[in-house]
Amino acid sequence: MQLTVDGNSYDVDVADDMPLLWVLRDTLGLTSVKYGCGVAQCGACTVHLNDRAIRSCQTAISDVDGPVTTIAGLGTPDNLHIVQQAWIKHQVAQCGYCQSGQIMQAADLLSNTPNPTDKEIDEAMRGNLCRCGTYLRIRAAIKAAAVALNTR
Repeated sequence: MQLTVDGNSYDVDVADDMPLLWVLRDTLGLTSVKYGCGVAQCGACTVHLNDRAIRSCQTAISDVDGPVTTIAGLGTPDNLHIVQQAWIKHQVAQCGYCQSGQIMQAADLLSNTPNPTDKEIDEAMRGNLCRCGTYLRIRAAIKAAAVALNTR
């Protein structure tokens, strides 16, 4: 099967039911995608499929029908995504383990809801858990990213 990840094409020969997470991590070596719970409850494995946030731990490779974007493909060190910039400015990360999934979910939220309310942010982000409890900084970073997006 051919798979496009972060703009790069890969040929992968794996079982049809293998979760996308394991294809990304184990087959392609893209470890920026994190394993958290394995049952789509924590959000650590969030990536974009066709520009929409999905849980890669519960998405079979046979269900992948378009380009996949990981945190590594969201922005580059020289051109960070607006959400990544806001994350840094608001010092969101503490341990950092959940952050790639958090950022991918937040980017998806802002692509569909450019000026989210606190309630919309909380609703969109509720499936992304942070053991360090940085939820207030996450919300502040999303709001700052929304302002930055709306003033471009």
